[in-house]
Amino acid sequence: MQRQTRIATGRRTVFAVDEDAALAELELAWTAACYHGFSADDGSWSAVGGAGQVLTGATPDELGRTIRAHWQATQ
Repeated sequence: MQRQTRIATGRRTVFAVDEDAALAELELAWTAACYHGFSADDGSWSAVGGAGQVLTGATPDELGRTIRAHWQATQ
């Protein structure tokens, strides 16, 4: 996963992810459901579940799907 790679004009490349914005959206969506500790480090996105399980994904979308599947399995 690329960090906020920028081209010469100062804009992010097409496939770059704004990590801060993506992490903020994940927190907004999942904190109330007891998920916390969201991070993006060297292409690995992660969150910690309420019982301490570490959930991961290669992209923000994949992490979101992993969290959703975990949440649904615990309901």
